[in-house]
Amino acid sequence: MDWIKEAKEKFAVKKPLHFTDFEHCCECAEHDETLLKSSIDQIGIKELGNPGWDPICFCSAEGIEYYFPALVRLSLHTATEGDFYFEQLLFHLEYGGAENRFLKHCSSSQREFIAQFIEHMITTYPEEIEETMCVTDALNAYELWKNN
Repeated sequence: MDWIKEAKEKFAVKKPLHFTDFEHCCECAEHDETLLKSSIDQIGIKELGNPGWDPICFCSAEGIEYYFPALVRLSLHTATEGDFYFEQLLFHLEYGGAENRFLKHCSSSQREFIAQFIEHMITTYPEEIEETMCVTDALNAYELWKNN
């Protein structure tokens, strides 16, 4: 499967006018600006790869939906390059469990795609997942997205 192409089809939405509660604080405003400046084809590890300064943590579910193809791309492209973005994506997919804002926002078809993508990553990159110590996170995220 061409995961990036499929993600672009499943998550084909208009770019939001804003991604965060940009009026809340300077940090929200900066993250909103970062996300507004890029597109799903342009955004990269430079913008999203720092877990301590991650705009997706502040992003609305609609914003995550817009950028999800980029998150798939980053997960695949960094799987063997050392900056394993999939570990960070798992955090976003697991955060809040069944109350995860993105999980609740997605259609059943989108949730199915995400579960399949997680399964693909688990079976294709087991050593990378083991090395980054996110086996439990991957399995938990898979179960969450498969069963909701």
